[in-house]
Amino acid sequence: MRITKFGHACIRIEHDGTTVVIDPGLFTEPEALDGADAVLITHEHFDHYTPEHLRSTHAPVFTIGAVAERIREDAPEVAERVTVVAPGEHFDVGLPVQAIGELHAVIHPELPRFDNSGYVLTLGQTRIYHPGDALTAPGQPVDLLCVPVSAPWLKVSEAIDFARAVAAPRNLAIHDRVYSEAGLGIVEGHMNRFLPDLGQEYVRLADGEDLT
Repeated sequence: MRITKFGHACIRIEHDGTTVVIDPGLFTEPEALDGADAVLITHEHFDHYTPEHLRSTHAPVFTIGAVAERIREDAPEVAERVTVVAPGEHFDVGLPVQAIGELHAVIHPELPRFDNSGYVLTLGQTRIYHPGDALTAPGQPVDLLCVPVSAPWLKVSEAIDFARAVAAPRNLAIHDRVYSEAGLGIVEGHMNRFLPDLGQEYVRLADGEDLT
């Protein structure tokens, strides 16, 4: 099993000969998709989805209906490789996956909510949860939570409480291009003030670095 953090919200997972890439967006390095067997997209925002990245691979794409509609508009040549999944659905991309949740977190009460589904991937005995832009609990134990740490829709207290509610032993920081390094250091300090007492680890990786 190999888990690599790429730009912002993108995670690359390799297990038993299968490579899955989640949310390759504008801040994601192109090499994240090299050799990908499947791509998962949580929602349509540019920091999680770009048509250019999907054009760069021949891998099938699994995503929700709202994103599939955007792909049909932005990159119709990719649309034939897209499989639409529904919230709660179990499906297989070479690894077992379940779609979790339906809506993006609230950015502002006066703005419309976007569709968003996170994904729980099962790698043998290990479960990994990438929530996209939501604080929706997976409804099952997971071993690794990809926890958003900086966003216009997120307070540090919400990130801490989300990690505590999910209760994963390991928490990998994602969605980390909004704050400066100083700001991310403040978040790290708060995470490490609360999570270790619960037996939870918090890790933030540089782009292209593997979780060990």
